[in-house]
Amino acid sequence: EFIVSPADGAISQLGPIKGGRIIQAKGRDYSVAEILGCGADEAARFEGGRFMTIYLSPKDYHRVHMPAAGTLAATSYIPGDLYSVNTATAGGVDRLFARNERLSCRFDGPAGHFASIMVGAMIVAGIDTVWPNTFRTHASAPVHEDFAGAGYDFGAGDEMGRFYLGSTVVLLFEPHKVEWLEGFKAGAPLRMGQAIGRRLG
Repeated sequence: EFIVSPADGAISQLGPIKGGRIIQAKGRDYSVAEILGCGADEAARFEGGRFMTIYLSPKDYHRVHMPAAGTLAATSYIPGDLYSVNTATAGGVDRLFARNERLSCRFDGPAGHFASIMVGAMIVAGIDTVWPNTFRTHASAPVHEDFAGAGYDFGAGDEMGRFYLGSTVVLLFEPHKVEWLEGFKAGAPLRMGQAIGRRLG
Protein backbone atom coordinates (compact mmCIF):
# COMPACT_ATOMS: atom_id res chain seq x y z
CA GLU A 1 0.00 0.00 0.00
CA PHE A 2 1.29 3.44 -0.92
CA ILE A 3 1.71 6.47 1.33
CA VAL A 4 0.27 9.50 -0.46
CA SER A 5 0.97 13.22 -0.41
CA PRO A 6 -1.44 14.96 1.97
CA ALA A 7 -1.52 18.17 -0.06
CA ASP A 8 -0.42 20.04 -3.16
CA GLY A 9 2.94 21.64 -2.51
CA ALA A 10 6.66 20.93 -2.61
CA ILE A 11 8.98 18.85 -0.45
CA SER A 12 10.87 21.08 1.98
CA GLN A 13 12.91 18.23 3.55
CA LEU A 14 12.70 14.46 4.02
CA GLY A 15 14.78 11.79 5.67
CA PRO A 16 15.34 9.72 8.81
CA ILE A 17 14.51 10.82 12.36
CA LYS A 18 17.78 10.61 14.31
CA GLY A 19 18.52 11.46 17.93
CA GLY A 20 15.01 12.82 18.35
CA ARG A 21 15.72 15.52 15.74
CA ILE A 22 14.29 16.46 12.34
CA ILE A 23 16.21 18.37 9.65
CA GLN A 24 14.68 21.76 8.85
CA ALA A 25 17.30 23.06 6.43
CA LYS A 26 21.05 22.74 5.98
CA GLY A 27 22.62 23.20 9.42
CA ARG A 28 19.27 23.58 11.20
CA ASP A 29 17.07 21.05 12.96
CA TYR A 30 14.45 20.80 15.71
CA SER A 31 13.15 18.19 18.15
CA VAL A 32 10.36 15.70 17.52
CA ALA A 33 8.98 16.23 21.04
CA GLU A 34 8.82 19.97 20.49
CA ILE A 35 6.89 19.89 17.23
CA LEU A 36 4.52 17.17 18.48
CA GLY A 37 3.83 19.17 21.63
CA CYS A 38 3.44 16.05 23.74
CA GLY A 39 5.55 13.89 26.04
CA ALA A 40 8.92 12.23 25.52
CA ASP A 41 7.34 8.75 25.35
CA GLU A 42 5.24 9.74 22.35
CA ALA A 43 8.22 11.37 20.62
CA ALA A 44 10.38 8.28 21.25
CA ARG A 45 8.01 6.16 19.17
CA PHE A 46 9.28 7.94 16.06
CA GLU A 47 13.01 7.51 16.74
CA GLY A 48 14.63 5.88 13.71
CA GLY A 49 11.51 6.49 11.63
CA ARG A 50 10.90 8.73 8.63
CA PHE A 51 9.78 12.32 8.21
CA MET A 52 8.70 14.47 5.28
CA THR A 53 8.01 18.22 5.39
CA ILE A 54 5.72 19.60 2.67
CA TYR A 55 5.39 23.33 1.97
CA LEU A 56 2.04 24.62 0.69
CA SER A 57 2.40 27.99 -1.01
CA PRO A 58 -0.45 30.53 -0.88
CA LYS A 59 -1.46 29.46 -4.42
CA ASP A 60 -1.71 25.75 -3.53
CA TYR A 61 -4.86 23.81 -2.61
CA HIS A 62 -5.23 24.25 1.14
CA ARG A 63 -7.06 21.15 2.27
CA VAL A 64 -4.97 18.50 4.02
CA HIS A 65 -5.61 14.80 3.42
CA MET A 66 -4.57 11.56 5.09
CA PRO A 67 -1.19 10.18 3.95
CA ALA A 68 -2.32 6.68 4.98
CA ALA A 69 -5.35 4.93 6.46
CA GLY A 70 -5.72 5.47 10.19
CA THR A 71 -7.89 6.07 13.23
CA LEU A 72 -7.49 9.38 15.05
CA ALA A 73 -5.79 8.83 18.44
CA ALA A 74 -5.05 12.31 19.78
CA THR A 75 -4.34 15.91 18.86
CA SER A 76 -2.28 18.69 20.42
CA TYR A 77 -2.79 22.35 19.55
CA ILE A 78 0.35 24.33 20.41
CA PRO A 79 0.24 28.14 20.28
CA GLY A 80 3.27 29.87 18.83
CA ASP A 81 4.73 32.38 16.44
CA LEU A 82 3.54 32.96 12.88
CA TYR A 83 6.77 33.20 10.91
CA SER A 84 6.64 32.77 7.15
CA VAL A 85 7.46 29.15 6.28
CA ASN A 86 8.98 29.60 2.82
CA THR A 87 12.37 28.14 1.88
CA ALA A 88 14.30 31.31 2.69
CA THR A 89 12.82 31.53 6.19
CA ALA A 90 13.32 27.80 6.81
CA GLY A 91 17.00 28.32 6.07
CA GLY A 92 17.31 31.32 8.37
CA VAL A 93 15.12 30.84 11.46
CA ASP A 94 16.15 28.26 14.08
CA ARG A 95 13.48 25.67 15.02
CA LEU A 96 11.01 27.40 12.71
CA PHE A 97 8.35 24.68 12.56
CA ALA A 98 8.62 23.97 16.30
CA ARG A 99 8.14 27.68 17.09
CA ASN A 100 5.13 28.37 14.90
CA GLU A 101 1.53 27.71 15.90
CA ARG A 102 0.64 24.13 14.98
CA LEU A 103 -1.80 21.24 15.35
CA SER A 104 -0.22 17.82 15.85
CA CYS A 105 -2.58 14.95 14.89
CA ARG A 106 -1.67 11.35 15.71
CA PHE A 107 -3.22 8.26 14.14
CA ASP A 108 -2.96 4.47 14.31
CA GLY A 109 -3.34 2.30 11.23
CA PRO A 110 -1.78 -0.40 9.03
CA ALA A 111 1.27 1.89 8.58
CA GLY A 112 1.71 2.00 12.38
CA HIS A 113 1.46 5.05 14.60
CA PHE A 114 1.97 8.22 12.56
CA ALA A 115 1.60 11.97 12.89
CA SER A 116 0.43 14.69 10.53
CA ILE A 117 1.34 18.12 11.89
CA MET A 118 -0.28 21.23 10.41
CA VAL A 119 2.01 24.23 10.96
CA GLY A 120 0.60 27.76 10.79
CA ALA A 121 2.38 30.71 9.19
CA MET A 122 2.34 34.47 8.84
CA ILE A 123 -0.57 34.66 6.39
CA VAL A 124 -2.54 31.67 7.69
CA ALA A 125 -5.84 32.82 9.18
CA GLY A 126 -6.62 29.48 10.76
CA ILE A 127 -6.29 25.70 10.99
CA ASP A 128 -9.35 23.44 11.14
CA THR A 129 -10.18 19.71 11.16
CA VAL A 130 -13.01 17.62 9.72
CA TRP A 131 -13.73 16.18 13.19
CA PRO A 132 -15.17 18.29 16.05
CA ASN A 133 -12.44 20.00 18.08
CA THR A 134 -12.18 22.43 20.98
CA PHE A 135 -9.03 24.39 20.04
CA ARG A 136 -9.08 27.85 18.50
CA THR A 137 -6.23 29.11 16.36
CA HIS A 138 -4.24 32.09 17.64
CA ALA A 139 -5.08 31.04 21.22
CA SER A 140 -2.57 31.46 24.05
CA ALA A 141 -2.73 28.03 25.74
CA PRO A 142 -2.13 24.48 24.47
CA VAL A 143 -5.12 22.17 23.98
CA HIS A 144 -4.63 18.38 24.13
CA GLU A 145 -7.52 16.15 23.06
CA ASP A 146 -7.75 12.35 23.35
CA PHE A 147 -9.82 10.72 20.60
CA ALA A 148 -9.11 7.06 21.48
CA GLY A 149 -12.32 5.10 21.02
CA ALA A 150 -14.11 7.99 19.28
CA GLY A 151 -14.17 6.09 16.00
CA TYR A 152 -12.79 8.73 13.64
CA ASP A 153 -11.55 6.37 10.92
CA PHE A 154 -10.01 7.60 7.67
CA GLY A 155 -8.76 6.08 4.44
CA ALA A 156 -5.60 7.20 2.64
CA GLY A 157 -6.45 10.40 0.76
CA ASP A 158 -9.48 11.29 2.91
CA GLU A 159 -9.69 14.94 3.93
CA MET A 160 -8.60 15.58 7.54
CA GLY A 161 -8.29 19.34 7.78
CA ARG A 162 -7.57 22.62 6.07
CA PHE A 163 -5.54 25.80 6.26
CA TYR A 164 -7.00 29.18 5.51
CA LEU A 165 -4.14 29.96 3.08
CA GLY A 166 -0.92 27.99 2.59
CA SER A 167 1.50 26.62 5.15
CA THR A 168 3.37 23.40 6.00
CA VAL A 169 2.55 19.78 6.84
CA VAL A 170 5.11 17.57 8.63
CA LEU A 171 4.60 13.78 8.42
CA LEU A 172 6.22 11.42 10.95
CA PHE A 173 6.22 7.61 10.76
CA GLU A 174 7.58 4.99 13.16
CA PRO A 175 10.72 2.98 12.27
CA HIS A 176 10.43 0.03 9.87
CA LYS A 177 6.91 1.01 8.79
CA VAL A 178 7.35 3.05 5.60
CA GLU A 179 10.00 4.02 3.07
CA TRP A 180 9.90 7.02 0.75
CA LEU A 181 9.92 6.29 -2.97
CA GLU A 182 13.20 6.86 -4.78
CA GLY A 183 13.85 10.11 -6.58
CA PHE A 184 12.21 12.49 -4.13
CA LYS A 185 14.33 15.36 -2.83
CA ALA A 186 13.93 18.85 -1.37
CA GLY A 187 12.14 21.13 -3.83
CA ALA A 188 10.28 18.35 -5.65
CA PRO A 189 6.68 19.35 -6.46
CA LEU A 190 3.85 17.17 -5.12
CA ARG A 191 0.16 16.78 -5.92
CA MET A 192 -2.38 15.69 -3.35
CA GLY A 193 -2.86 11.90 -3.55
CA GLN A 194 0.43 11.30 -5.38
CA ALA A 195 2.32 8.23 -4.11
CA ILE A 196 5.31 9.33 -2.01
CA GLY A 197 6.15 6.14 -0.11
CA ARG A 198 5.23 2.53 0.51
CA ARG A 199 4.30 0.55 3.56
CA LEU A 200 6.83 -2.03 4.74
CA GLY A 201 5.87 -5.48 5.98
